[in-house]
Amino acid sequence: MQRQFASSSSAWAALAIVFILSANVALASSIASPQTLFSPVSTPAYDIYHLSLFVLAICGGIFVVVFGLLVYAVVKYRRRPSDDGREPPQIYGSNQVEIAWTVIPILIVVVLFLAAARVIHAVEDAQFPPGALEVTAVGHQFWWEFQYPSYGFITANELHVPVSEPGRPMPTHITLLSADVDHSFWVPKLAGKTDLIPNRRNEMWVDPHEAGTYFGQCAQYCGTEHAKMLLTVDVQSREDFERWAQAQKAPAAVSDQVAAGRRVFETTACVNCHTITGTAANGKFGPDLTHLMSRKTIAAGVAENTEENLRLWLTSPDAIKPGVLMPAMQLPKQDIDSLVAYLMSLN
Repeated sequence: MQRQFASSSSAWAALAIVFILSANVALASSIASPQTLFSPVSTPAYDIYHLSLFVLAICGGIFVVVFGLLVYAVVKYRRRPSDDGREPPQIYGSNQVEIAWTVIPILIVVVLFLAAARVIHAVEDAQFPPGALEVTAVGHQFWWEFQYPSYGFITANELHVPVSEPGRPMPTHITLLSADVDHSFWVPKLAGKTDLIPNRRNEMWVDPHEAGTYFGQCAQYCGTEHAKMLLTVDVQSREDFERWAQAQKAPAAVSDQVAAGRRVFETTACVNCHTITGTAANGKFGPDLTHLMSRKTIAAGVAENTEENLRLWLTSPDAIKPGVLMPAMQLPKQDIDSLVAYLMSLN
C-alpha cells in the first residue's frame, strides 16, 4: 500500500510540474503573439497588463497554498502498513477553520474588486488633453469603418493614429458605433475590448508610445464571417500621420488610361455601396474606396491588397470570405480588367 501511494504521490508531483510548465509555455507564447495583453504599448493596455499580473499572482498563490495543503494532507495522513484498520478520530467542525475559509476568500474578493475598480476608473474617466485625435469606428458585417471628423475623410479596416510622445501626449479617443449587430473592438496591445452596440454610443481610447502596426479583431460573435473581421492599427509619428491624413483628404487621382474602368464603376451597382470622392459614387453600405491602394489589405484584413486578389474579390468574393455580403460582379472579362485597373489607380 505504501508503494502504491508513493507512485500516486509521484503522479501528483508530475501533474504539478506539468501544470507549471504549461502555464510558463502559454505565457511565453502569449508574449510572442501579435495579439497579446502581455506586451502593452499604450497607457490603457499598461493598466490592464499590471492588473492581470496582480490577479495572476493572487490566483497562483491560492493554487500553491491549496495544492500544498492537499499534498501535505495526503502524505501525512496516508494509510500505513502499521495501521490496524480502524478509522482515526473524526473531527466534526472547527470554528477557527470555518472562520478562516470564510474571511480569507472575502478579503481576496474585496482586494480584487478594488484593484479592478481602480483600473476601470483610470481608463473610463481619463481626461484628454486639447488636440486629442477624435475617431469614430463603425462596425459592419463584416468590416470596420473609420471616420476622422476633424479631417473630413473616411477609411476602412486600417486605423491610423499618431504616436503619443513623452512630454507631448496625444491620445486617440474612439467613439464606437454599430451599423447592424453587436461587434467588439479589441487590439490587445493598445487597450481592452469594448463592445459596439446598435443604437448605443460607447467610447474607448488608445495612447500608444511606440510606432508600429498592431493587430486586433472583432471579439464579439457577429455572424458567419466574425472570425475574419480583422483590423490593424498603424501607429505613426506625428509627421507621418499628418502626411497620411492630408493624402486621404485629397480626391482620388484618375488618369486617362483608367477612364474606362471608372465608367464601369459608375454605371454598375458599385456606386450603391461604395464612395469614391470626386465621382458620383456616394454609397455608405460598403467601405470608402477613395484611396483603396493606400491600404495593405482588402476584405477586412483577410487578403493582401494585390491585383490578383482584387480581381478574385470582384469575380468571386466567397472564395476569399465565405458568407460575405459583397456580391459577385457578373461582368465581362474586359470590364473586370478595366475595373481592376481603375481600382489599382486609387492611391
